[in-house]
Amino acid sequence: MNTLPIIDIAPLYQHDPAARQAVARQIDAACREWGFYYIRNHPITPARIAQLKAAAEDFFARPAAEKLRIDITQSTHHRGYGAIATEQLDPSRPSDLKETFDMGLHMSAEHPEVLAGKPLRGPNRHPAIEGWEALLQEHYEDMHGLSLTLLRAMAEALEIEQDFFDQRFTDPISVLRMIHYPPRQAASSTDQQGAGAHTDYGCITLLYQDNAGGLQVRSRDGQWIDAPPIEGTYVVNIGDMMARWSNDRYTSTPHRVISPLGVDRYSMPFFAEPHPDTEIRCLPNCSGPGNPAKYPPVSCSAYMLSRFAETYAYRRESANG
Repeated sequence: MNTLPIIDIAPLYQHDPAARQAVARQIDAACREWGFYYIRNHPITPARIAQLKAAAEDFFARPAAEKLRIDITQSTHHRGYGAIATEQLDPSRPSDLKETFDMGLHMSAEHPEVLAGKPLRGPNRHPAIEGWEALLQEHYEDMHGLSLTLLRAMAEALEIEQDFFDQRFTDPISVLRMIHYPPRQAASSTDQQGAGAHTDYGCITLLYQDNAGGLQVRSRDGQWIDAPPIEGTYVVNIGDMMARWSNDRYTSTPHRVISPLGVDRYSMPFFAEPHPDTEIRCLPNCSGPGNPAKYPPVSCSAYMLSRFAETYAYRRESANG
């Protein structure tokens, strides 16, 4: 059946090893077969989602001049507001019909890593909206916790140390993003999609999507299938970094967003990505005779910067500087 699996993760918060292992096996199967799945019975409350959705609608409805005070193209560490057509996820199509807000782990301008010029490190750049920063900071921390819960289950499925990912996700470069997709009628051409076909860059992505729909996933046989909103769930997918770690045992799956007709769409992905100095190298038990490591080792930050340069014109210009 061309439907993504729905996994109840409640056992991951209980003290029942057999139930945990059962969930880990379900996640393992979903990652192998699809690279995508839904989770339900996670700890993010409907009240929190409602607050975030209201905040997103408020922010994106504000005048362009106000939003551009935190223009992401003026940021050295990729934080702030991205205007429509700032991203081009599918190079064969026009730039994406969406606007964004990105935040990450906050580090002050005086932090040693910021002073040392470490890539993708620095302060968040929030709009001047009462309550915004506190709400998003709390949600960022909760999403980090949820991502670690899933990563521990994946460690169990991959038969590596239970805390393998915990160790590598201290002070991560994970990103919480808000996205607004205007109605399809606002497109510059019939070829412009909300988000062009792409794979995610990091380890796992956890996506809240509203009721507008539009997310599509490419199945292993090459068919585009809908991943419709399901009340109370997050959509989880594998990113390229996890594909490299697992030597393609878990492969990242292309997906896209077709902007809905007549309505605005809002989504909030959390991109779980480790500490920037983490070495992404094939896990010991994911290669062997007849199955050599497919990818050379690379640092998390070097890999992320290379992918940003492919997607954002302003990053290419900066890199070519």
